[in-house]
Amino acid sequence: MQIDGTRWNRYATRAFLAALLLTVSTTGTAQQPERASLPLEPGKPIPEDYYRAEFVILERIVEPEAVNEKMSGRSVEPPVETDQVLWSVLQDGSTETTLNLAPRNELYLANAAKRLERSGRYRVLVSAGWYEAFPPDYEGTPLRIEAGDWIEGAGTREVEGHITIDRQRYLHVGVHLNHWQTAEDARPALDEPAAGEIPDASTEEAPPPGGENPATTSAGDPAVQPQALRAESVPLELLTWIRETRRMRSEEVHFLDSPTIGVLVFFKKIEATE
Repeated sequence: MQIDGTRWNRYATRAFLAALLLTVSTTGTAQQPERASLPLEPGKPIPEDYYRAEFVILERIVEPEAVNEKMSGRSVEPPVETDQVLWSVLQDGSTETTLNLAPRNELYLANAAKRLERSGRYRVLVSAGWYEAFPPDYEGTPLRIEAGDWIEGAGTREVEGHITIDRQRYLHVGVHLNHWQTAEDARPALDEPAAGEIPDASTEEAPPPGGENPATTSAGDPAVQPQALRAESVPLELLTWIRETRRMRSEEVHFLDSPTIGVLVFFKKIEATE
């Protein structure tokens, strides 16, 4: 793996992050949540195997042309079908999630995310955490991720994929993320009129008998989904990806990465109190 002709050093990257995280751990930890702030019903005791799960997804600030991964020919399976969303940035810039996210001041990784951005070497795309019980034999539902810049004409964000959390004897986190870019030979299939140009009405098709317009007959008809057509018209190619499953230990920071994106993971066990 190379960046700009120099071999990408995974260990040097992790050493840099470890130094930042060490500074964070010695200058103060995240505020411990009061019992009332935990997302539990009033009067309900804290369950066993209750954790705060935290994720920071970041992008290395490097020109795509400088990444010599040559992954554009890799085949990528379609996104998994899931109703659970960890973090999804919509086209208009708004964010959605199906989780009850914890306040930022309760996250151990919040300071680390700030320091990474201040370093000038990373851009933080996602910084989120939540409370959940992960008992033995827990099988988590994939959590969808959509972050980074919106790729015009492709109907997706630069970074998309999913994260899963399972537990056997230990917690295991599986990260499955793709980092996309527009293919060099991309040419939009939908030709838009130039600025000020008025489409020629004579070229429009006449409506079918009865006056029904085929472009408005059904919400499921591709004709009423120009974005779907546009998504097919601008091909994408893979820049890099992360395909890794890691065993977690409570209160240890783990880093999973590729030459262009990385994921910090942290679990804090919340002990039951009387």
